[in-house]
Amino acid sequence: MDRRNQSTVSEFVLLGLSHSKDLQVLLFIIFLMFYLLIVSGNIVIMVLIATDRNLHSPMYFFLANLSFVDMWLSSVTTPKMIADVLRKNKTISFAGCMSQVFFAHCIGAGEMVLLVVMAYDRYVAICKPLHYFTVMNLKRCTGLVLTSWTIGFVHAMSQLVAVLRLPLCGPMEIDSFFCDIPLVINLACMDSHDLDTLVNVDCGVVIVTCFILLLISYTYILFTVRQSSNSGASKALSTCTAHITVVMIFFVPCIFIYVWPLKITWLDKFLAVFYSVFAPLLNPAIYTLRNKEMRNSMKRFKSYFMNNKVNI
Repeated sequence: MDRRNQSTVSEFVLLGLSHSKDLQVLLFIIFLMFYLLIVSGNIVIMVLIATDRNLHSPMYFFLANLSFVDMWLSSVTTPKMIADVLRKNKTISFAGCMSQVFFAHCIGAGEMVLLVVMAYDRYVAICKPLHYFTVMNLKRCTGLVLTSWTIGFVHAMSQLVAVLRLPLCGPMEIDSFFCDIPLVINLACMDSHDLDTLVNVDCGVVIVTCFILLLISYTYILFTVRQSSNSGASKALSTCTAHITVVMIFFVPCIFIYVWPLKITWLDKFLAVFYSVFAPLLNPAIYTLRNKEMRNSMKRFKSYFMNNKVNI
């Protein structure tokens, strides 16, 4: 076996998703279309929320931040995956690999905390409506978003430090389309069981804690909505249903990748694609198609754009 330590590692070889040329062409087309939809869809949401005064509320402030996070979460791995699909030699530099590890965990953990923040926002709006704008003022909303980024940064740094200290042995092949903690640990020149457990615990603290808080929050919210008979109950239920759908789409793959890994290569690849491509793609669709205010805002924006085009 070719044995090299970390100080001499300059690049890794990514084995990608498939070795079939026909399938590679199909994957290139599909992922390119999906990525363009992810970027454009999330940008549209951010622009609508920034420009439409009817959407200047805490809920849409958090939604704009979620769209921003989703766009960058996909951008950490998807462009590289698209560029590599048709390449015979799929390589990534050591610095590029470590960057993927850091930003994937920083943005991913930040999004999990942000989803908890959005659940808290819905709790205050539905369970304490008279105090909503007092509790969810701009200062608190900004502080909560900054908290999500801070937790994401601390979590990512703890993961990165664990990987940087690893002695790595060749061949430097990663059986996936991007660098991730469990895959890099597999290249260690030592028994990595303890480190695997430590990483699972570290990820579990963030993922499981956020997931449990979300389940508790939405259970309480749905119970409150069920007891209510006013006209706003159905609207609140629709909003919470959209949020719960996003939570399940985002958290389930993460649980089976980082907390309770199944160690099945093809399944890990599928979950990684789902987590990094499909979740950021589905989020804007769920929030725009299920949200009446967003649909109306899109109509107003389209009407404004068409009127200006006619005048020109």
